Amino acid sequence: MSSGVVQEKVASALLGALNGAKKKGQLKTEAWPELSLDAPKRPEWGDLASTVAMSLAASEQRAPHDIAQIIIDNLSQDGQLFDRVEIARPGFLNLTLKPAIWQEVLREIEMQGAAYGRAAVGERRRVLVEYVSANPTGPLHVGHGRGAAVGQAVANMLKAIGYDVESEYYINDAGRQMKLLGSSVYARFEELSNRPVEFPIEGYHGAYITAVAERVKQRLGGELAGRAPSEVEERCRTFAYQELLGLIREDLKSFGIEFESWFSEASLVESGAVQRVLDELKAQQFLFEEEGAWWFRSSAFGDEKDRVVRKQDGEYTYLASDIAYHQDKLRRGYDLLIDVWGADHHGYIPRMQAVVQAYGHPKDRLQVVLVQMVNLLRGGKKVEMSKRAGEFITMREVIDEVGADAAKFFFLMRDSNSHLDFDLELAKQLSSDNPVYYVQYAHARIASLWRVAASRGIACPLPSETDLTVLTDPDELGLIRKLSAYPSVLQGSAMAYEPHRMTYYLQQLAGLLHTFYNKHRILPPAADRDLLAVTPEGLVPGEGLPKEVLSPERTAARLALMRGIQQVLKNGLGVLGISAPDQM
Repeated sequence: MSSGVVQEKVASALLGALNGAKKKGQLKTEAWPELSLDAPKRPEWGDLASTVAMSLAASEQRAPHDIAQIIIDNLSQDGQLFDRVEIARPGFLNLTLKPAIWQEVLREIEMQGAAYGRAAVGERRRVLVEYVSANPTGPLHVGHGRGAAVGQAVANMLKAIGYDVESEYYINDAGRQMKLLGSSVYARFEELSNRPVEFPIEGYHGAYITAVAERVKQRLGGELAGRAPSEVEERCRTFAYQELLGLIREDLKSFGIEFESWFSEASLVESGAVQRVLDELKAQQFLFEEEGAWWFRSSAFGDEKDRVVRKQDGEYTYLASDIAYHQDKLRRGYDLLIDVWGADHHGYIPRMQAVVQAYGHPKDRLQVVLVQMVNLLRGGKKVEMSKRAGEFITMREVIDEVGADAAKFFFLMRDSNSHLDFDLELAKQLSSDNPVYYVQYAHARIASLWRVAASRGIACPLPSETDLTVLTDPDELGLIRKLSAYPSVLQGSAMAYEPHRMTYYLQQLAGLLHTFYNKHRILPPAADRDLLAVTPEGLVPGEGLPKEVLSPERTAARLALMRGIQQVLKNGLGVLGISAPDQM
């Protein structure tokens, strides 16, 4: 019985009450609103709360409190579901369930295991998630790292709820930036060969450019001797492109991220696909010529103005390639396109949705997840980043310093469309102040229970083999309620493309576990010394422990509860691409 099943039982009971009231003529609304159920702000108010009475106030033309009372009067009185149902003004229905309803959640988690929380709402609809897609003109920086973490998490969450998801990296390997890369490496190559040339004004100045030029000299120096400057520059560009793209692939792999496909922008230009899509749009009167340039009528589809796709000199704009790329995505038959972009591309969304509409699709077939900048801190001081000046911290440096798990968790802790402060020193701390350590340690802490129990000969039966009716303490039930919420949190996070909801949930669950662990016994006293030895709080064996006396039945039930918590922590971390260690 997952959260969905618990909520379905409650929603079914409420729907039965509404239909019963309508049958008696007490309510007249033709179609019931969605029966959403949320946890009340305060636990003493109940397990779940419904606003259905307030939603019906307008159509029923009566006070929400009166409608709530009608619903209560028509609820099934078989006593199997609710312990208590109360009305809170102006018309909230606060529902307290029987403990047995919650206890069954642990058996549902046991039965589903790694699949707990997963759903089939996506109905195998095909989704393409495109993310990172940085120009191969230098190493990935921390902003790219955040986009990578967000893109992977969005793809994983959508897979978990039943979508057929593929991920793609769009290689921006055509256009002005690639020319600047070639001329920058060429200038450094000539310097190394004692033939200084003027460095491009907007070229790339990072030390990595000199390093690439040195490799060009080592591997191709003899071959390039006596060649025309234009040919040498082109070879520098090709060499640098291959080197830097390889570096990007390696960095992403070290971050635990691999793509199903890598799509080249240059392939669109070279194959003639860009011109073909422009000809198609021209034939449909979606392009027009003005002062020698060709324009896309994006304003006809909600954009603030029309956009140039081919300049007067015949050069394509970035938009032209993007039109061809997104047309290719649509041609491949995806039901939904999700692009993860830097927040500075916000104004680009209307024109790309205009493209989707020009090809006969609703604009929401393209969804864009925006990722704001990362303020990288060290000791509370901001680390400045400038890709052109070469003064920036790379994604790989962050991974090497704090680890891939910590980096991902920090990147995902805030709404992707909000600025993020990433403190490198905090990410390395082995303390409860470090959010990722706090969550991973919760999983490892439970793993230590199994080791200690095994050393003491204490059986750890599965929930299906355990009497769970002894789990009646409010703290026990609170943990189970939090476990039961996982499927709805996962689904809500996936549908909104907001992985920060998952990190927030995992921190809450870990917090409840740590509080419970410090407040209640889980194993009999003989195991205390071993358990305390693995805690990071520095407790002395025998001090600060609860004085509860555990029966064998309660010990078994609490261990069953721990199994459920550990499984959900592992599932939640896994969907974010983060490991769940057994030891810290």
